[in-house]
Amino acid sequence: MVATAAASSFFPVPSPSGDAKASKFGSVSASLGGIKTKSASSGALQVNTNVQAPPKINGPPVGLTASVETLKNEDVVSSPAPRTFINQLPDWSMLLAAITTMFLAAEKQWMMLDWKPKRPDMLIDPFGIGRIVQDGLVFRQNFSIRSYEIGADRTASIETLMNHLQETALNHVKTAGLLGDGFGATPEMSKRNLIWVVTRMQILVDRYPTWGDVVQVDTWVSASGKNGMRRDWLVRDAKTGETLTRASSVWVMMNKVTRRLSKIPEEVRGEIEPYFLTSDPVVNEDSRKLPKIDDNTADYICESLTPRWNDLDVNQHVNNVKYIGWILESAPPPILESHELAAITLEYRRECGRDSVLRSLTAVSDTGIGNLGSPGAVEFQHLLRLEEGAEIVRGRTEWRPKHADNFGIMGHIPAESA
Repeated sequence: MVATAAASSFFPVPSPSGDAKASKFGSVSASLGGIKTKSASSGALQVNTNVQAPPKINGPPVGLTASVETLKNEDVVSSPAPRTFINQLPDWSMLLAAITTMFLAAEKQWMMLDWKPKRPDMLIDPFGIGRIVQDGLVFRQNFSIRSYEIGADRTASIETLMNHLQETALNHVKTAGLLGDGFGATPEMSKRNLIWVVTRMQILVDRYPTWGDVVQVDTWVSASGKNGMRRDWLVRDAKTGETLTRASSVWVMMNKVTRRLSKIPEEVRGEIEPYFLTSDPVVNEDSRKLPKIDDNTADYICESLTPRWNDLDVNQHVNNVKYIGWILESAPPPILESHELAAITLEYRRECGRDSVLRSLTAVSDTGIGNLGSPGAVEFQHLLRLEEGAEIVRGRTEWRPKHADNFGIMGHIPAESA
């Protein structure tokens, strides 16, 4: 159909109706010429068709005097030129433009199928979910920091970093072929209604990425006691290799029907142990005890916090990333404006459901690295609990002045094997 349309545009088809119209107009011209003369037999009134036009219309004077000779000349000029072989040749410029357009469209489609990054700082795997490296024990994935993931200071938020950690953990299980019917659960776990729940999380942020940065997240798992699993993360700048964030967590199993903790069945252990990496934690554990605070010892309190429907995950409890946002609700605004979060330690005590009403409490540490009156680092103790008193999360946060030097000692990932 395209070829037919193109041919019709290049090779004009003669139209018989045009000749008929031309002959018809010619007869009209002849009759108009007859208006000037008068019949000797009819004795009709003679009509003068000479009309005077304006002297000038955007150019030299124009006269519209119609006469028999003028109408005859116009009749001759308006008649079509005789058709010859030269007149029937196509417009080659249009044909060349059409061919060029088709080749450009085909080239564009081929480039999309065989896309490769043109610069080294572009994503290596922009359309995938990451890849397994280091003998199949470390999972690696890149993320680009989006405009909606940054805050008022133009850097990524702590919630953004936490979401990257959670995403790589799930994609690690999926890429390794261990994903069952549950959310991050293996096939043997799904058979027994078991799910993973985090009990402790420790994060150190050396530097926050900014909009447009590409971060590279590595994650791996190790054993933690008899019935636990440790998962570590190392976040680096994909372009420079600079360490940005280090995180370590401990996970245990819970029965999603009874909501009680469970030992790791041997069948499940057989699934996950081949993927354990023998290495030290990427973050040195902060062994200081997290104190309990209450309404009397808290310096800041935020009440009536309730989960929204979008805060729930597929296991029907509040996502652990949401807890960080609730904890920071009670942080003093002057600190949020002048300082940035450098380290956070969380101990998860119980889960939170969609009908829960929570209270966030924050207390300035009596001992530690500073207080609100000092220009340097500041430390807070946190408690997130239900309104009736049951504890959800205990936490500790450390803050440094914005634009200060990187916090802590750079971590490292175990060296890759050749």
